[in-house]
Amino acid sequence: MTAVTPIEDTAEEWETRASRTPFVGNKTSVRTDEVVMPDGSVVNRDYQVHPGSVAVLALDDEDRVLVLKQYRHPVRMKLWEIPAGLLDVPGENPLHAAQRELYEEAHVKAEDWRVLTDVYTTPGGCSEAVRIFLARDLSEAEGARFEVEDEEAEMEFARVPLADLVRAVLAGELHNNCLVVGVLSLSAARSGDGVDALRPANAQWSARPFDA
Repeated sequence: MTAVTPIEDTAEEWETRASRTPFVGNKTSVRTDEVVMPDGSVVNRDYQVHPGSVAVLALDDEDRVLVLKQYRHPVRMKLWEIPAGLLDVPGENPLHAAQRELYEEAHVKAEDWRVLTDVYTTPGGCSEAVRIFLARDLSEAEGARFEVEDEEAEMEFARVPLADLVRAVLAGELHNNCLVVGVLSLSAARSGDGVDALRPANAQWSARPFDA
């Protein structure tokens, strides 16, 4: 009988003969690598270099998810999303970044945090890795609200039952990847081993190592 290969992603890096960065933006850049294929041929691979992100599925005591609607210019749409943001500081603890984003975008704090899931958003063309947290035991944050600008100044906010979001995702009505992955992951966790079996908030993350 053939041995079953574990269904788990594994680290691997093929030889890169040369690399150049034809574009450098404010937060990300575009890189072109000359990558050696298994047959010895060399091909160019263009991709966006991204610092990584965190997202927060904030669930209140009425089983509602905190969502916000924001204009996203590349897709020419206003999308319902969950609070999220970049890992601006190299090596930053992603939990601290997630707590900051929840405060800045929604003026909310949470007492209970778990790792919901980790994803690469578009691994064929971007190095972005996202850690999605589950945050519970919500309350209003203290102090003044964070000052927002640009697209964030026009955000709408709502609290929507988790079941309604799951239905909307499967109906093709919601498209933001962190929202889609987050609500479906929470639904799956509840149907499986339960939320208490989720990883702790400070679980290590191979895609973006950090100091605990």
